[in-house]
Amino acid sequence: MAASAGRTTRTTTGTKKGTVAAARRPEVRLPPLVPYGGGGLEPDGDYDGVRFEGVDLTDASGPGARFMDCALEGCSLDRTELVRSRFIDSVLTGVRGVGTDLAEASLRDVEVVDARLGGVQLHGAVLERVVVRGGKIDYLNLREARLNDVVFEGCVLSEPDFGGAHLVRVEFRDCVLKRADFSAARMESVDLRAVAELDIARGVDRLAGAVISPAQLMELAPAFAAQIGVRVEA
Repeated sequence: MAASAGRTTRTTTGTKKGTVAAARRPEVRLPPLVPYGGGGLEPDGDYDGVRFEGVDLTDASGPGARFMDCALEGCSLDRTELVRSRFIDSVLTGVRGVGTDLAEASLRDVEVVDARLGGVQLHGAVLERVVVRGGKIDYLNLREARLNDVVFEGCVLSEPDFGGAHLVRVEFRDCVLKRADFSAARMESVDLRAVAELDIARGVDRLAGAVISPAQLMELAPAFAAQIGVRVEA
């Protein structure tokens, strides 16, 4: 079921009735960076102030690695293993790949720009002050993840899985959600009003704590009625 949001006025953080707590965005200011020297990623590796530019990290393995004040630009991340890795104060621009494994990873103060990814594993991950801007991500797995102050902006998310995730101050702005799964998700101050296309495959009953527009309510009305067992007949 698709719903198109109309123009809305951005709300600001507050406690008054009718307001939505806005997500706090990251303010990443990278220091002078040193080029990546190659040699592949290392388990529990420590990368501080490194620029990965056009690096092919296909099948690389760096579980538990830490990336602080780093820039990844145009890198290939096909089947890259970064389980339990940490990204802090970093920017990922134009990264691409299928099957990137970031299960139980931690992303704090991170910007992801114009990514082209498929089958990204972020289940059990923690995202705090993260912006995903532009690009397209297919089959994003965020099951059981924790998202605090996260903004999805101008991107396409095809069949994202938020099953069992906890979303706090999460905004979806001018983006497309196709066949989204919110099964067993928990939401607090989740703003869906500015979604360009809202298509919920499962979990419409888990939208408590989210804010939608009047137009979206009309589009989702059949799903809400079916959820509570109401038949609508002329």
